[in-house]
Amino acid sequence: MADTWEHLKQDCMQCRGCALADTRTHVVFGDGATDAEILLVGEGPGQREDEQGIPFVGKAGLFLDDMLEMIGLDRSKVYIANIVKCRPPQNRDPLNVEQDACIGWLRRQTALLRPKIIICLGRIAAKVIIKEDFKITAEHGRWFERGGVQMTAIYHPSALLRDVSKRPETFEDLKSIQTKIREICPVHS
Repeated sequence: MADTWEHLKQDCMQCRGCALADTRTHVVFGDGATDAEILLVGEGPGQREDEQGIPFVGKAGLFLDDMLEMIGLDRSKVYIANIVKCRPPQNRDPLNVEQDACIGWLRRQTALLRPKIIICLGRIAAKVIIKEDFKITAEHGRWFERGGVQMTAIYHPSALLRDVSKRPETFEDLKSIQTKIREICPVHS
């Protein structure tokens, strides 16, 4: 049977594919428009996300909302998901075994969504989605294409909260994203 958003979410909520299932409060499936042309992908939920079951609702999420607003977007126009759907302890980077156990959920979400643009939030998402040897400091803002989908990566919002010196180059990346959206997603122009 083909996936529907409802079936996929129900299946994901039952997942016990890795040890993160033992420590989670909620599965953080994803949030936003299920017909969005733009998919944003982070690495994994933090404490607030685990508590609420919604991606990017903590300080980094509020900052992401501000970043989206700068380019005329909000959560009603995009879909937001993560590489892993359960919070790694102490917000550590998800282990490869956890990413491998969880990536099928994101692949199925992407297949349902069929986005025109994927924006990776941080290096971990970029390494999984764009290329294994992705270097965020050297390659953020660059565009890659695979299967007709345009992809780029920007610094993770939490990194920008910690290091404000990265914000000017991120603003340039956001302007590039806005230009790409106008070019290939006219409904958002």
